Amino acid sequence: MSTAIYDIPVNAIDGTPATLRRFEGKVLLVVNVASKCGLTPQYEGLESLYEDKRERGFEVLAFPANNFKGQEPGSDVEIEEFCTANYGVKFPLFSKISVVGEDQHPLYHTLTHAQPQATGDGPFRERLKGYGIAPNPAPDVLWNFEKFLVNREGKVVARFAPNVAADDPALVAAIEAELAKAA
Repeated sequence: MSTAIYDIPVNAIDGTPATLRRFEGKVLLVVNVASKCGLTPQYEGLESLYEDKRERGFEVLAFPANNFKGQEPGSDVEIEEFCTANYGVKFPLFSKISVVGEDQHPLYHTLTHAQPQATGDGPFRERLKGYGIAPNPAPDVLWNFEKFLVNREGKVVARFAPNVAADDPALVAAIEAELAKAA
């Protein structure tokens, strides 16, 4: 799977067909995002993380998804405007996709099967149950803002629960460990 992630077709937020090939050799944090979620303020931390580490070969790649309680209802244009105006997002945004279900995007099929369990998902899973929401079973994405760490060779090396913030010591340590490895 090492280079397969780079060849999966995706669309940039403006609808332009693309792949992740231009990110080959970089450490990636792939995140499914939503504009109307309780976790939406994570955009601020993700942007800060991106700004802090991008010169060292780090990228945050955001994939809007409307799979969880309709929390990303907007068009790609609306999503981009929201992210820029409210959070000053400069990291790459992609067109809205589905991250779970029968219409799951091939990128998320690859990510979830490469790393079926997320670090720290137990408490969040219980929180969802407390709200009367039946959590998706592994390996499916649990909710918005789940994070997949991909190394410079395109291999998924870690996965973090939605409520793991961008400044969480475990996430930062995992990113730093990958950045420390030679390109």
